[in-house]
Amino acid sequence: MMTTARSADSGLAGPGGLDRYPYSESPGGERVVAPVWDGAEQDLGRVGRRTAGSRGRGLHGQLVQQLGQMIVSGDLGADRPLVPEEIGQRFEVSRTVVRESLRVLEAKGLVSARPNVGTRVRPVSDWNLLDPDIIEWRAFGPQRDDQRRELGELRWMIEPLAARLAAGHGREEVQQRLADMVEIMGHALGQGDSITFSRADAEFHSLLIQVAGNRMLEHLSGIVSAALQVSGGPITGCDRPSEASLAHHSRIVDALAAGDGTAAETAMRQLLTVHPEVERVVPAPREH
Repeated sequence: MMTTARSADSGLAGPGGLDRYPYSESPGGERVVAPVWDGAEQDLGRVGRRTAGSRGRGLHGQLVQQLGQMIVSGDLGADRPLVPEEIGQRFEVSRTVVRESLRVLEAKGLVSARPNVGTRVRPVSDWNLLDPDIIEWRAFGPQRDDQRRELGELRWMIEPLAARLAAGHGREEVQQRLADMVEIMGHALGQGDSITFSRADAEFHSLLIQVAGNRMLEHLSGIVSAALQVSGGPITGCDRPSEASLAHHSRIVDALAAGDGTAAETAMRQLLTVHPEVERVVPAPREH
């Protein structure tokens, strides 16, 4: 079981000192606690959520999660060396677990490993910011407001186009699936079930992008799903279950059924329009 080192001089908080932090629970029910290395910030309360990419992967997934969140949160800053032996000792995991975890983080652009230099944290400019795990980690860190704005802008650019394109690929089974999602959202709204509403909403948008007939857009469907799942506030009409949001989704389905790409694009833009109190999030068209 992965735990932190218990040495009195390990730099970790003392007994009971971590109870104030909302760390995630391991499958076995034991708490997985992030280490406090020399030079790292003491406030680790924001590095406790388990992402979809690391769920159910045992020690390897838990270590990826903890190190990834510490890097994204800034607790492990750019160019900081990561010594595998130290990581293994702090978390009481094998060299194999450490090695595989660092490989995952390297693939995400968070760290780099070079001969005679070792493994070091990379700057934000090198991160794969479209990776679903990094999207979720950033959503609960100090960059959350910037990311919410960036994701809102990205959706504003790609989803109206996807809706227009999807109108030209009117497969009945897809249209029925989209209609089913709207029906589920309507039922969830009536029951006050925001979780079911959000899940159906995420599937609606992901499916719409997948049927746009553009393979490059299709690869962005996971990003949109991640954006919907981690949005922490009222960026778009999708963020809060409402009759207005439901009506816009229904209009999109109707436009697709009619093969009206312009109407589908317009309905999607209306859906993505921000609430008045956060109108800065979705940008106005830029003048050239």
